[in-house]
Amino acid sequence: QVQLIESGGGSVQAGESLTLSCAASGLNFSDYALGWFRQAPGKARSFVAGNTLRFGITYYTDSVKGRFTMSRDNAKNTVALQMNDLKPEDTDLYFCAGANGEIATKESDYWGQGTQVAVAS
Repeated sequence: QVQLIESGGGSVQAGESLTLSCAASGLNFSDYALGWFRQAPGKARSFVAGNTLRFGITYYTDSVKGRFTMSRDNAKNTVALQMNDLKPEDTDLYFCAGANGEIATKESDYWGQGTQVAVAS
């Protein structure tokens, strides 16, 4: 059974940092593209960061470039999202996704349960 379990969410003030972590099990981790998505109530899930499987190139949505850094550790089956200089508009439920393809998309094969990030102004 494949599981993706996120952790590290919380409530912070604007300008502070959080690190989200996603631990994967039940899959051959190095064969999957990983990504981070976020979703606000009543809105569609949107892409935050992801890296390509073959070349390990990491992409970010424009609003987080320069503030968020995604990293993966194939030895530990984990992927992290370091979030710096958080803004109130970063408040969302954050999901880890795993895709049996080149890059994680909204149609990814596996999803975690989400971890909430709340940023106060």
